[in-house]
Amino acid sequence: MSFAATILTLYPEMFPGPLGRSLAGRALEEGIWSLDTVQIRDFAADKHRTVDDTPAGGGAGMVLKVDVLAAAVDHAVARNALEKLPVLAMTPRGKPLSQARVRELAGGPGVIILCGRFEGFDERIFDGREIEEVSLGDIVLSGGEPAAIMLLDACIRLLPGVMGAPSSGSEESFEEGLLEYPHYTRPVEWEGRTIPEVLRSGDHARIAAWRKHQAESDTRSRRPDLWEHHNDARDQPASGARRETKEPDQ
Repeated sequence: MSFAATILTLYPEMFPGPLGRSLAGRALEEGIWSLDTVQIRDFAADKHRTVDDTPAGGGAGMVLKVDVLAAAVDHAVARNALEKLPVLAMTPRGKPLSQARVRELAGGPGVIILCGRFEGFDERIFDGREIEEVSLGDIVLSGGEPAAIMLLDACIRLLPGVMGAPSSGSEESFEEGLLEYPHYTRPVEWEGRTIPEVLRSGDHARIAAWRKHQAESDTRSRRPDLWEHHNDARDQPASGARRETKEPDQ
């Protein structure tokens, strides 16, 4: 069974977009995953196919109508009733997406993604329907479609048969709660800068130790929030003393 993706959007023409190229595009052609788009506007009840209205209480912008959203969501859920796909809404107010959650989604039958526009969703859609609010970070986009593409790309690349090397999906940033170690390739020397000697040594144990150290060092300096979480997740000595680690060869 392939990974089924259904997108609820006002702009179906934005899909598959980048997902129709490279690894994701090849996987789509091979049937590893499928894509279905649903035009939210088709569920508007009036002759003008109105999907938004002014915000209650006043303010700038427009808000997507709850009755239209609910009808679109119900339609998508009914079409995927056998698979019972989770419904996600892309919104800056949602819970930040993690690699762990991406792996959970990629391991399931698929996902239904609701893309917002304007000022966002009528809040009652989240009270009346089982929808997971998801954010890609502390940024605001013009719509949920680019975020949906990013979410799907993160899932699709983890599907069996999409990436070449089995380890490609596991030796990456966030998989172990750390940023990924730095990479190098030929030429050995460029503008006076050389590939670290340890990576040219052929000593796999030293290379593994160096990469682990670099991942920890980069995470500590670039993402102290991740580093703190990583430290909390590790088993600490009973005394609470800090572990001393020998710095690998450079």
